[in-house]
Amino acid sequence: MVDLGVLGPALAAFVVILPAELPDKTFVATLVLATRFRPLAVWVGVTAAFAVQCLVAVTAGGLLALLPRSLVLAMSAVLFAVGSFVLVRTGLRSRSAELDVEREEEAETAKVIASRGEHEAGARRAIVTSFVVLFAAEWGDLSQLLTAGLAARYHAPVAVFVGSFLALALVAGVAVLAGRWLQERVPLARVRLFAGALLGLLAVASLVEAIRLR
Repeated sequence: MVDLGVLGPALAAFVVILPAELPDKTFVATLVLATRFRPLAVWVGVTAAFAVQCLVAVTAGGLLALLPRSLVLAMSAVLFAVGSFVLVRTGLRSRSAELDVEREEEAETAKVIASRGEHEAGARRAIVTSFVVLFAAEWGDLSQLLTAGLAARYHAPVAVFVGSFLALALVAGVAVLAGRWLQERVPLARVRLFAGALLGLLAVASLVEAIRLR
């Protein structure tokens, strides 16, 4: 029988992280990497970086969870509110401005690839390069902060790790297989707004719960 106490935090992490990362720089960087190296090797390197970043995030969240419950909830509310603001602001950005940002991210990723020898086609080179690029891009990123906040809020680091990692691995898979197609046909600004709304609801719920505990 499925333990709903574990499934809940994992599902919450998956539902929050997936739309937050789908139009993010992570997505763009993975897409660019997949145009230079073998897609499977890129996916392996990227997901390995996600695993490490998620582990760091849930560890930080677990440490936060040792604080008084009301303080943990208040801090989680702040993290969710900041994430909501960032996603809504970028979701309202004009399409031309969004394209400019995506081009800058693609150019930055391309420079990193070039500096590591992009013409060497070995799988090992592709995996290591993908790991380095995404590890650097994700350090302190919104998804890492949200994962830490979710781990603290639910007191379920393992479940949150699973949900967050699966969401990030899926984003990487989509970017590798159909990233360019998705960018051209799906209004990613709406995805950002949807994710921002979800985080806003989480922020309000956490704040209300924190107030009740005082």
